[in-house]
Amino acid sequence: MDTNTTRALELLHLTSGYDGSEILQDVSFSLPPASVLALLGRNGAGKTTCINTIVGITRAMRGQIRLFGKPVTSLPVDGVIRSGIAVVPQGRRLFSLLSVKENLLVAQPAQPPHAGPRWSLDQIVAMFPRLGERFSQRAGTLSGGEQQMLAIGRALMASPRVLLLDEPSEGLSPQMVAEVAHIIARLREAGLAILLVEQNSRLALSVAQNAVVLSSGRIVFSGPATELAANGDLMACHLGVRASEPAD
Repeated sequence: MDTNTTRALELLHLTSGYDGSEILQDVSFSLPPASVLALLGRNGAGKTTCINTIVGITRAMRGQIRLFGKPVTSLPVDGVIRSGIAVVPQGRRLFSLLSVKENLLVAQPAQPPHAGPRWSLDQIVAMFPRLGERFSQRAGTLSGGEQQMLAIGRALMASPRVLLLDEPSEGLSPQMVAEVAHIIARLREAGLAILLVEQNSRLALSVAQNAVVLSSGRIVFSGPATELAANGDLMACHLGVRASEPAD
């Protein structure tokens, strides 16, 4: 059965932008529950505008955004979060002077935001043992990989049903990039639907079941991640990756 309620996140003919300029144009795609969708494209393709529109930072000009079948297009940012969407922003944006534990607790809602599963502090520590070892350490003193774990953990404290990951591998070593891939796979196995915005197409296509490629604000590919990975011409044209080289 293919109904709206079987789609964790759905964008329908979404157009948005800034100051009257249409950056994202007639974009439609859906994200099933417990799956990963890679949102790819060159710099300026519209990926960040898409993320910002989903969470309510940028207002949609036309179209709809649905979360498990319910419209969230007109909700303010806090309403979107309470509905069950959380974002791990590019650059992490942690509270550098607060401890690891304080960064996690500040994101915990006072009341249950929705009827979905909850994430507790203990579950976060079980997912990221290194954070538990550094509970009292200031976030600004963590390594880049540890900061990324904390940023993901902080988002999970809001108990989202859909997680938006914006460039999670940025600035990380190859070893930590592999760890991020492992974390994404574990989160999907835990039932989260994940929209992954990532310049590292090798990482994205290794963990995603489906992919969408944006170019100048429009979709130029939407389909299985394996199909995109095998399409050397499209990868070269819209992602700048030649068929003969690794996709990263």
